[in-house]
Amino acid sequence: MPTSGNYFHLHLVSDSTGETLITVARAVAAQYANVTPVEHVYPLVRSQKQLDRVLDEIEESPGIVLFTLLEKDLVSRLESKCKEINVPSLSIIGPVMQLFEAYLGAATAGRVGAQHVLNAEYFKRIDALNYTMIHDDGQHVEGLEEADVVLVGVSRTSKTPTSIYLANRGIRTANVPLVPGIPIPHQLEILTKPLVVSLHATPERLIQVRQNRLLSMGAGPNSSEDYIDRQSVTDEVAYARRLSAKFNWPQLDVTRRSIEETAAAVLKLYSDRQRQRLAE
Repeated sequence: MPTSGNYFHLHLVSDSTGETLITVARAVAAQYANVTPVEHVYPLVRSQKQLDRVLDEIEESPGIVLFTLLEKDLVSRLESKCKEINVPSLSIIGPVMQLFEAYLGAATAGRVGAQHVLNAEYFKRIDALNYTMIHDDGQHVEGLEEADVVLVGVSRTSKTPTSIYLANRGIRTANVPLVPGIPIPHQLEILTKPLVVSLHATPERLIQVRQNRLLSMGAGPNSSEDYIDRQSVTDEVAYARRLSAKFNWPQLDVTRRSIEETAAAVLKLYSDRQRQRLAE
């Protein structure tokens, strides 16, 4: 049987961090709502001895095997063992590398973990993360002009996780909460360099998320009535939309968006703005 009950074993074998494998595997597994993968992740597999332990686990818990190995001897041994015990295996980057080789007319360098080298792009991401952590939730507004993107919105519109996701893409991102009755920072009104994006959600969605937040903190549902009061939340949303219209900030409805989808939409707005400025 390929599955046991409503789960199956998924073995992810990598000679680097395994991030590529995990991303691809989860994207595909998400299409199968009735079964859940039991992930076995094996990063930094670079020797025969390390592979031996992996093969023992695969044989003990048979399932789908996905791998990103560059060492040909390791690939050959893994594929042979999978064939012997009758489990499917697939190289995630193999077909892509073959396509590149055919088009470019050159063999790959075979550098393990080449995407993780300490180059300028890597340090750009680290700088962006440092900036984003310092400028989270309206902190250090005097440095907002140094941002690439500034996210604004009422509480629980995913400003912080979206900021961190963007920072991981090398985008210096600050975020500032919009609170009725509290003036926005003067610096936010006069920004010229950063793209300011306003995140919104429906009152119903905000109330649901805020209730869950209160419960996770051990607070009762009535411990902060204004925070989850329907009229109060509706007023907050209206206030944020008025501010966005006043300053002509692009608005994104995050009600049904994941963090990744919100970040992708922000990146598109940012890219469009960069192209527009280059054209001027």
